[in-house]
Amino acid sequence: MPKYYEDKEEDGRACGGVREDLRQCLLESPCVLQENKSPKQCLREGHCRSLQMTFFACKRSMVSVRSVFSSASGV
Repeated sequence: MPKYYEDKEEDGRACGGVREDLRQCLLESPCVLQENKSPKQCLREGHCRSLQMTFFACKRSMVSVRSVFSSASGV
């Protein structure tokens, strides 16, 4: 369940809420807390995979919208 809407400041960046949830998931994962690995290493090992996919899908949708506007201006 996303937590970004609960008592958090507005990020302002694209997909900021999902980014924060992914960050929090990694920091609270057993990989980081018990195995003392870096969040980046835990992400590579597949922890918090669903949030990672959601974040990348959100970022991809932003790129798609921008390419529509940039290609339309070249016509």
